[in-house]
Amino acid sequence: MRSVGHFIGGRTVAGTSGREADVFRPATGEVQARVALASADEVRAAIANAAEAQPAWGATNPQRRARVMMRFVDLLNDHMDELAAMLSSEHGKTVPDAKGDVQRGLEVAEFAIGIPHLLKGEYTEGAGPGIDVYSMRQPLGVVAGITPFNFPAMIPMWKFCPAIACGNAYVLKPSERDPSVPVRLAELMLEAGAPPGILNVVQGDKEAVDVLLTDPRVAAVGFVGSSDIASYVYSTAAAHGKRAQCFGGAKNHMIVMPDADMEMAANALVGAGYGSAGERCMAISVAVPVGETAADALMERLVPKVEALRIGPSDDPDADFGPLVTRAAVDKVRRYVDVGVEEGAELVVDGRDFRLQGYEDGFYLGACLFDRVRPDMTIYKEEIFGPVLSVVRAADYDEAVRLPSTHEYGNGVAIFTRDGDTARDFTARVDTGMVGVNVPIPVPIAYHTFGGWKRSGFGDLNQHGPDSVRFFTKTKTVTSRWPGGVKEGADFAMPVMR
Repeated sequence: MRSVGHFIGGRTVAGTSGREADVFRPATGEVQARVALASADEVRAAIANAAEAQPAWGATNPQRRARVMMRFVDLLNDHMDELAAMLSSEHGKTVPDAKGDVQRGLEVAEFAIGIPHLLKGEYTEGAGPGIDVYSMRQPLGVVAGITPFNFPAMIPMWKFCPAIACGNAYVLKPSERDPSVPVRLAELMLEAGAPPGILNVVQGDKEAVDVLLTDPRVAAVGFVGSSDIASYVYSTAAAHGKRAQCFGGAKNHMIVMPDADMEMAANALVGAGYGSAGERCMAISVAVPVGETAADALMERLVPKVEALRIGPSDDPDADFGPLVTRAAVDKVRRYVDVGVEEGAELVVDGRDFRLQGYEDGFYLGACLFDRVRPDMTIYKEEIFGPVLSVVRAADYDEAVRLPSTHEYGNGVAIFTRDGDTARDFTARVDTGMVGVNVPIPVPIAYHTFGGWKRSGFGDLNQHGPDSVRFFTKTKTVTSRWPGGVKEGADFAMPVMR
């Protein structure tokens, strides 16, 4: 049985805690590896290693750090097939989807190459008599990330690439469900020229997380996962004097106006709702057609597309989506579908009994489509995180704006329309952090910033883009004057610039 350990101080190390967890192959249901779960002492050893390595790395000029990122990008491209195969094997998403996972992380590494430009401070010459004022951005020191199973390449790179480019050392605690890709990324970062200890990976569970949240040597923590845990991570980190950047759940709506291209909208819903088996924080899980005529037209196109979806193992080139990550995830999603039926929603496509011949023990669930879902229903209020799409029929445009705006989650939303005035009004009024106009999954490109509102995001700075530089650095402001021309004697008045 293959073992997955930690990556500390530039080398792979076996776990010593005596605790392990199963790593499944979702396509077949078999256990393919065992992953070590770190003890508190093992996490502290990784933090100590990072703390020892960071000062020299922080003192390395930004351009040299950027060159490491350049080489890292080249290595990611060279190892794309390897990383995607490893990722899909442990997660279950299709290989093309896995390549997209790696690619979106790679794009943040490309952004990090240009971080020296964003590390420049400000300068004011002659702010007062012989006085100059300038600022510097300096690394925080040791920072940490706790990342989820659904994007085991992308989200770690969203976090550690800007952090390392800014001069920090990073301790990553990835999901124990698909732990191999993060270790491989750390190996590639070392090969790219990052010194040992600058990127450490510790596998683990809550025991490891709590050390990262409380150890005084860790200056900042990033998290992506459920909202309840995001709230816990944020509050615990803040209570221990750390910066925190935490992202939680989502219930992303897609508004379909009567003037929308219904074929385009239906295709967008199928891809955004069922891609990666719905295990995306940016998945569209609620479709909101405006008016009964638009709703009927949308459903007429949507139902046959959902019924025709192809489900298969992650290495099947013809599969639209693969299995869920664990059997527990399948059971949880199936229970949500049961509740939706019990509460009166119309289950138009029922995938609960899907079985894949030859893969009966795999973690598969067929696509499910609900119509006439009400906002008071559980399947509307809670994040399902599976291949389930709910259609909520809005009577008018104002109701369509109100639905995502009043939901407790505020991650992403999309509107499909041909009318520019409607789109402009919607983007201004809707109360969510990311908006797509005829774009179903509005994930910003790497040099903009990613983050949701309300219970989808905790903290005031988002992931990647300029916000990442602000999060991973601290600003030092210097007021400077040289002795020439300074009057003699003490001055007891508050200093002012005249």
